Amino acid sequence: MTDDHEPAARTGTGRLVTGVAWAVLLLGLWLWGRGVTGVRQSTGGPATGDVFTIGRSADPVRLPPPAKPLGEAPPQRVDIPQLGVQAPVVARGLDGGGAIDPPPFDQPGVVGWYGSGTTPGAEGAALLVGHVDTETRPAVFYKLSTLTPGETVRVVRADGRVAEFTIDDVRVLPRAGFDARQAYGPHEPGRAELRLITCGGSYDRVSRSYTANVVVSAYLTGTAPGR
Repeated sequence: MTDDHEPAARTGTGRLVTGVAWAVLLLGLWLWGRGVTGVRQSTGGPATGDVFTIGRSADPVRLPPPAKPLGEAPPQRVDIPQLGVQAPVVARGLDGGGAIDPPPFDQPGVVGWYGSGTTPGAEGAALLVGHVDTETRPAVFYKLSTLTPGETVRVVRADGRVAEFTIDDVRVLPRAGFDARQAYGPHEPGRAELRLITCGGSYDRVSRSYTANVVVSAYLTGTAPGR
């Protein structure tokens, strides 16, 4: 990224904004202890859209009890009704820096799943990551931070079942003092949990990285037959 590009959604110029808070080397630090503390450099200016704010409900929400975790089955699609999102999910591995390798830049509507980790619906915390925008239009997780506790995320799995998750937390987590285990690890033992991740905060021209991650946390509350 060069430091003279404006946000793509504002100017319509500049390189592709990756808009992905992969936790990159922070996630690598949590999983493999590599001792690196940076986040992936973007190829555009500051992330645009709603990633600077955090979704909050006006009143406390009564959340349903967790459902029993499912067995392992790869995800095929993620649906977020409140955002009008129906996105294919592809398994991604790690890049040379020990970070999740994102979907290709020319597939802004695709969500990446850390394929060596937990599958959505199984016990543990499954990680899904997505772009926020491109140089011409919003991408799959453009409005991620507008979600609020009590709203729903559905994941269609390869076993023909739909894992239904209820959002219980939405945060913008600064990189400074970042605790990757707290952000991406399970919140409660024995639950099937989900993390939806994109970039947030502002673009730091000195470190050439974003200053925060948007992390939406949800937990399994039901299942349905595949549609």
